[in-house]
Amino acid sequence: MSNNLNTGKVIIAGAGPGDPELLTLKAFRYLQEADVVISDRLVSEVILEEYVKKNALVLHAGKQSNKEGSTAQHIINELIVEYALQGKLVVRLKGGDVSIFSNLLDELNTLTENQIPYEIIPGITAAAGAAAYAGIPLTARDHANAVRFLTYYKADLLEENYWKELAQTNDTLVFYMSSGTLDSLVSKLLEHQIETDRHIAIIEQATTPMQNVHACNIHEYAKKWSGNSYMSPTLIIVGKVAALQQEFQWLPNDLSREYYFKPIEKNKKAEARA
Repeated sequence: MSNNLNTGKVIIAGAGPGDPELLTLKAFRYLQEADVVISDRLVSEVILEEYVKKNALVLHAGKQSNKEGSTAQHIINELIVEYALQGKLVVRLKGGDVSIFSNLLDELNTLTENQIPYEIIPGITAAAGAAAYAGIPLTARDHANAVRFLTYYKADLLEENYWKELAQTNDTLVFYMSSGTLDSLVSKLLEHQIETDRHIAIIEQATTPMQNVHACNIHEYAKKWSGNSYMSPTLIIVGKVAALQQEFQWLPNDLSREYYFKPIEKNKKAEARA
């Protein structure tokens, strides 16, 4: 893809949803070879400290909704290009899977515009990891035959006619980055007469030692949890399958209210590992 013999290569890899042992072997191999790793916030520190080549440069380029200090996408793009054009092997490490709510397209456009060769390595997305560690099958006979991945991080993101469809579908609904609008999300589904056998599971810091799951019938949500705030990241599962959590939960709640992933505090272009 590149006509410049001195150009390096970029690996865009998913790190999984939290548990470092969910990293793929292929991503691990490239982390052992990389000269530079540019990491999202939602990547386990264990991966960065134990799986990355010891003399690699690790840049923390995290994002967190509405947080001062989040690294802008254009700066991440600049870092990728800067190091690749120095002939480096660069791993762009993203939480979860690289193709789901991850700005992958922005980075692919940047790489092709600069004629930088790349590979894409998938990871376990938060929906799959959270569901498994909460004991919830995303599809199940007599419960759901399909899954929808959605986000509702701001109130005007979904149109009213789509809310009606979501309320009436038998599909499992998985909402990413939506804990801040959760009360509104539930209200919309109730407003459009979601069935009484639908449940909701709110999974905080999924697959980590700090995981907590809160589950109930969605019609009981307001009485139980309206107004609550949740630890980042939080994933929300809505549907008949969410009722199975109580029966098949295998990982106890942590209850510590500690962060597994460090919140963004510093307003820097990127922070290197010491």
